[in-house]
Amino acid sequence: MTASSGRTGRPPLTEARKAEIRLEIARAAVELFVAQGVAATTGEQIGQAVGVSARTVWRYFPSKESCVRPLLSAGIDVIAARLRKWPPGLPLEDLCDPDLATGLLTATGPDGATGSALVRLTRTEPGLRAIWLQTYDEAEPAFARALADRAGLPAGDLRPMIQAAMLNAALRAAVERFAWSPPGTAPDAVTGEAEVAETLRAALAIAAEGVS
Repeated sequence: MTASSGRTGRPPLTEARKAEIRLEIARAAVELFVAQGVAATTGEQIGQAVGVSARTVWRYFPSKESCVRPLLSAGIDVIAARLRKWPPGLPLEDLCDPDLATGLLTATGPDGATGSALVRLTRTEPGLRAIWLQTYDEAEPAFARALADRAGLPAGDLRPMIQAAMLNAALRAAVERFAWSPPGTAPDAVTGEAEVAETLRAALAIAAEGVS
């Protein structure tokens, strides 16, 4: 009778490590997209930049464009978390302060450069543009739930749904305006947080005015 042998090999990855790998792949993909364009970038190149196989890249993402999703989602998660904690009765435009801007800029990388580069690419790369818009579309229900809870309204109430749509559009327009600044006019790391906060604040104030 032979003794049963235990399973050998690497232990399974934790969810935290999987999330780290997804972010590493995302940042490597953006760097390659910026350097040589989306069309010229392959899954093999993305994997090599991270130290994994192309098979691993495709295990985490269905396409090379979708590799950037963790970076886009990170910024939206920062906004959603702040919105859920925002006290009722305070103007939504006051939600956007330098602390929130810092969180948005650093959610995608230590200096925020990766996120800004990615948003700039969404202007010229249709595949990335589709992922960018889809990410915001998927965030809208989370914004609506947070706004409903904040106002003490049921989840299906029309008002938070409309407010979430306006908030979503204002945030996206503000981030795009900041990232799409003409070459040489974008702020440096010292002034970036203040400018992002002011742009977001202005966008939300405009949305709060409604349509006249």
